[in-house]
Amino acid sequence: MSRGLIYMVGPSGVGKDSLLAWLSQRPQQDFPAPLHIARRSITRRAAGGTEKNEALTEQAFSDLEASGGFAMCWEANGLRYGIRRSELAPLESGHWVLVNGSRAFVPEVRRAWPRASILHIQAPAAVVRERLLARGREMGAVLEARIQRSQALSEARLAGDMELLNAGSLDESGHKLLALLAARAPGTAP
Repeated sequence: MSRGLIYMVGPSGVGKDSLLAWLSQRPQQDFPAPLHIARRSITRRAAGGTEKNEALTEQAFSDLEASGGFAMCWEANGLRYGIRRSELAPLESGHWVLVNGSRAFVPEVRRAWPRASILHIQAPAAVVRERLLARGREMGAVLEARIQRSQALSEARLAGDMELLNAGSLDESGHKLLALLAARAPGTAP
């Protein structure tokens, strides 16, 4: 069952982690269906930022991938990302599962989970640059490469995809996101 799978994508710096943190603080009654935010497994040390990811070594990641432990996995920016099968299990109970994903993996999501909703998060280029600089994780050529990649890799939107411009306050964008989710509630068009 993939009707409740929401695959969120957007370039670094558009505020995906901040929106997820905002959503995680909301009471369940704010959502049209119970919402589970999938925890990502990443081959980097836990950074203590807004994302509560599972930090894995390259070997541990490879072992999990080889044993079929991931429902999804991809590579981006020199790191490997995975979503454990257990993170998608709430779909079987009618919950929605929101995955912070990669734009390059969207075609695979569309193929494997044809009823999934793709959520594109965007922000103006100046806002993205400011957020990336404030994050302080990348500098110089690495930062420029990330910005260039974010502009070059633009997955075509299809009818039914959701889009959110995250340019205002976090609270304002969060409420816009809640409205988008409400539009996906049972009884509304996919």
